[in-house]
Amino acid sequence: MEELKPTESELEILQLLWVMGPSSVREINDELNKTKEVGYTTTLKIMQIMFGKGLVTRTEKGRFHVYRAAVEEESTQKQLLSKFVQNTFGGQAMKMVMQALGNHKASKEELEAIKHLIENLENK
Repeated sequence: MEELKPTESELEILQLLWVMGPSSVREINDELNKTKEVGYTTTLKIMQIMFGKGLVTRTEKGRFHVYRAAVEEESTQKQLLSKFVQNTFGGQAMKMVMQALGNHKASKEELEAIKHLIENLENK
């Protein structure tokens, strides 16, 4: 599997494409502007770079392009998480989990989900 190296901005656009599905630059830019001010030309340039990297595909629809994520959400998350754990926690996932749980008040539902995950891992 080729290593993905999306920037933070590219990952933000990928997350929108995963949720929204195929979208134009205008649609993505409008969504980005709900949380921060981003110029249309900036969004266009980032999406063109993403196309060049193979992170997205695009098809022409009239006078504009429709972009689609070319990478799967789950495999991208796994790859980025693995890289993060390696670079930040020396490859020790337990350190990451302990840090996350220590800095975040987990809800009862989250703790139950964690227990369930541990049980499933133990039963494999």
